Amino acid sequence: MGIPLIPTVARRVTDTHDAVELIWCTGGVLPLLSKEKNMLLKAVFCDLDGTTIDSEPLWHDGEIELATQHGGYWDEDLGWECSGKPVPEVAEHMIEHGCTLSIEEIDVQLKAYVFNAEQERLPWIDGVRETLQSLRDAGIPVMLVTTSPRPMAENIMEQAGGLFLDYVCGDDDCAHKPDPAPYLLAAKKLGIAPEDMGKCVVLEDTFVGLEAGAASGATTIAQTCTIRTDTSSGPQFASINGYDGIDAAALDGFVRQRLAQ
Repeated sequence: MGIPLIPTVARRVTDTHDAVELIWCTGGVLPLLSKEKNMLLKAVFCDLDGTTIDSEPLWHDGEIELATQHGGYWDEDLGWECSGKPVPEVAEHMIEHGCTLSIEEIDVQLKAYVFNAEQERLPWIDGVRETLQSLRDAGIPVMLVTTSPRPMAENIMEQAGGLFLDYVCGDDDCAHKPDPAPYLLAAKKLGIAPEDMGKCVVLEDTFVGLEAGAASGATTIAQTCTIRTDTSSGPQFASINGYDGIDAAALDGFVRQRLAQ
């Protein structure tokens, strides 16, 4: 049985005795980045599609276009069923539905379709940049952890303007989600030991990503504002619907609540 979800309404953590709002900042493995000293939160690892940018519709549009042009059938519902899966696995399902392209051809063309669209305009999820800026201001390192290829990750890094310290992508030499390897690699890049993953937050939207985050040992938070799939039965510690009220202190609060259990 998964860990029970705590309430999904995010709030800043308040001292219950004298109702003073607490602002916690890091005392983690990168103390020189920290502006304050009381945070348990060491780092935040963000998925890309559906968590940082609302790009799932772009992937689905590309899938539908490729399938339609090459003898197959695909629709939005099928796209959501494959949400979060690696592109070659999605390609296998597209071929099962009649697409005559090979897995390799779908992989290349679908990634190119989405990459071109994201170069023109990144569909940032409302409030996510404010959340990332709050973490940056608090001195908490944020890593992008995505299964997307390196050019897509680099495009995000360029357009994010320093909100991410570094990234792990699908071209890195590690297993893909739902394996925890990408998150453990991201932590390793920051010098965070596996036993300290509970003090890190993973933000994910799909079951595949949530499984990876939870298996890494991180305090895993499900973002539900873009995905159509019900992830309430997933292995996450908590769920949020959007980024309203989600700042460094709120994410530190999730870590404190989990470690207190």
